[in-house]
Amino acid sequence: MDIILSNTSSRPIYEQITEQVKNAIMRGELKAGDPLPSMRTLAQDLRISVITTKRAYNDLENEGFITTVVGKGCFVSSLDKEVLREGNLLKIEMLIRQSIALAKVSDVSSNELKEIIDIYYKEE
Repeated sequence: MDIILSNTSSRPIYEQITEQVKNAIMRGELKAGDPLPSMRTLAQDLRISVITTKRAYNDLENEGFITTVVGKGCFVSSLDKEVLREGNLLKIEMLIRQSIALAKVSDVSSNELKEIIDIYYKEE
């Protein structure tokens, strides 16, 4: 599992880890039952605090992406990808509503907003 951290990102390191592990699971690179590195091992590999990896793993477990087995480690959970997709759609809708509200107060037209979305969507 390759995790690349950016010290220049505005996102905290634990969020960068969480997001990259989630993406690897959603893409099928990590499958149900696959073990994750121990918190200490990941912290050493990434040269970060074990507290940071603990926070990332706790968040992943709270969201149902991983399961911790005492004495054995952390493993990728079995996930219903449709449920995860629906949850992500809800988050997207919330962010779009916030973006629309900001666009309206900033006098940005819906066409300009769509153009911005298209530009960023094509970048990825």
